[in-house]
Amino acid sequence: MKTPIPFAVQLYTLRNETAADFAGTLKKVADLGFDAVEFAGFGDLKAEEVKSLLDELGLKAASSHIPLEELKHNLPQTIQDQKTIGSSYIVCPYIENRSEEDYLALIEDLKEIGDACRKEGLTLCYHNHDFELEPLSDGRKALDVILEETDENQVKAEFDIYWLQKAGEQPSTWIDRYKGRTPLVHLKDMTLDEEQFFAELGTGGVDLDTIFVLGEQAGVEYWVVEQDESRRTPLESLEISMNYLKEKFPQ
Repeated sequence: MKTPIPFAVQLYTLRNETAADFAGTLKKVADLGFDAVEFAGFGDLKAEEVKSLLDELGLKAASSHIPLEELKHNLPQTIQDQKTIGSSYIVCPYIENRSEEDYLALIEDLKEIGDACRKEGLTLCYHNHDFELEPLSDGRKALDVILEETDENQVKAEFDIYWLQKAGEQPSTWIDRYKGRTPLVHLKDMTLDEEQFFAELGTGGVDLDTIFVLGEQAGVEYWVVEQDESRRTPLESLEISMNYLKEKFPQ
């Protein structure tokens, strides 16, 4: 099995490491063999410094997770920073308020933010957890409503396959249903025990093979490896996941 789709790491996985040594942690990411990074903040660095660091290490900026409130209140600076680091995708990563009224308000916010991003040559994506798979009053799942009530050129998806599976969904079904609309996919695995804990790729029960097969036809541009929590050190977990990917997709 071969895939030309590059692999990125979501730096939230390494939040403690980047807090202690941002530049040194990115070097370790590059040494592990990742092609790109998905940012969750720049530490104490300015966007220009991040860009220089990426160029020095031979890494690309796949995308950035930006909190919704920052997207609503500081979008011009966010867009400028993303242009500076060479990122094409801005991702809304998490929402606090989840009533039906909140989701309807969120959709309007995403439309406005997505339109502004598109005018600047960037793309807004929405990243799911498990709570968006709960039905609203019309029976549709909140994640479907978000994607159906926004234009595909306003908002795309960053499907998180762990959280889809955690919610009892088949991740490949979502990737196939929204093919052409999910340029970013969070690659994760899940332990086979009752805890359903975050697992290194290839060590759990998620059907990764089907997901990889669907990737190219679905228009995935980056596979983003993330492990929210780990029973090892995060770098050890990422090394296990990357070794799995190297074995599955030899150069």
